[in-house]
Amino acid sequence: MKQIRHYIALTICCLMCVVKVNAQVTVDAKLDSADIYIGQRIGMTLEVSADAKSNVELPEWDSLEQVVPGIEFVRAEKADTSFLNDGKRMMLSRRYYFTSFDSALYLMPVMDVKVDGKEYQSKKLALKVLTFEIDTLHGDSIFGIKEELAPPFDWAEWEEVIWFFVLALLIGGLLGYVIYRLKTNKPIIRRIRNKRRQPPHKVAMEKIAQIKEEKIWQSEDSKEYYTQLTDTLRNYIKERYGFNAMEMTSYEIIQKLQEVNDEEAINELRELFQTADLVKFAKYSTLINENDRNLVSAIEYINQTKLEEPEQKPQPEVIVVEEKRSKIAKWTMVGSIVVASLVLLGVLIFVGYRIYMLTL
Repeated sequence: MKQIRHYIALTICCLMCVVKVNAQVTVDAKLDSADIYIGQRIGMTLEVSADAKSNVELPEWDSLEQVVPGIEFVRAEKADTSFLNDGKRMMLSRRYYFTSFDSALYLMPVMDVKVDGKEYQSKKLALKVLTFEIDTLHGDSIFGIKEELAPPFDWAEWEEVIWFFVLALLIGGLLGYVIYRLKTNKPIIRRIRNKRRQPPHKVAMEKIAQIKEEKIWQSEDSKEYYTQLTDTLRNYIKERYGFNAMEMTSYEIIQKLQEVNDEEAINELRELFQTADLVKFAKYSTLINENDRNLVSAIEYINQTKLEEPEQKPQPEVIVVEEKRSKIAKWTMVGSIVVASLVLLGVLIFVGYRIYMLTL
């Protein structure tokens, strides 16, 4: 019984030790060297070991801030994190750089670290800043101040500037294109798609089928019926024979067709055009059977004169996307141009400022 109690007590002690080790926080700081010359930089590595779930706050200073009298802070690198004990522990490591311009023995600042709100400190370190021995007996060995050396070019410092400059070029190019298209009253967007060109007789027959389906010839509005029918024939003649029948009178069309058609086809077409002219210009009233006969005449003329064309490849067709010239659209476009101009101005100011800071 006593032996069992002994094992239980030993197990509890071991568990408490493990918990204590897991919860232990260590803070360590190391200098790269114990001494430097005036104006040189010295690096200090800060290492913090803590539980992986701990919230760790590392010390921060402003550039050229005096951390202790005679020691100035230069910069700090990003903290590096590594995990230990299967991810239960973590090790934070960060490099700090300091400098001094007075020779003396300095006590470096204690590194204050907060872990889960509790403060921890590193050990105290000493740094000796040495001066140069000057041979006053031999003046020829003393030289004046050397010229300032330009720092080496670093692409990482200019990467942000380059990307913002490219962005400014893109915005400026797009803005200039939109303004030019608007000032010249040209469409901003064009799309090209392939469209299969139909033979003229198929286009005409589709239009006549539409006229038949709408039954326009059965209505009292004969003018609309004959206008659509003759326009369909004019378009067909234009595409079939190559002369602009849309701008010619009925008489001129018949005269022109006499060069290529036989008299029978032209007689039926002449009668159709004469009836259409009477309806459109003399308010002539037609009968339904007369309208039917003229529709059949148009179909027969197309079938007699059609030319079967070989299968053609799709032809590219330019489709212009026209924006509505309403007041709302106009003011929206103007507002977009103003906003883009302000963004471009802001980007250019930022690029100029960054270039100025990098060239100081």
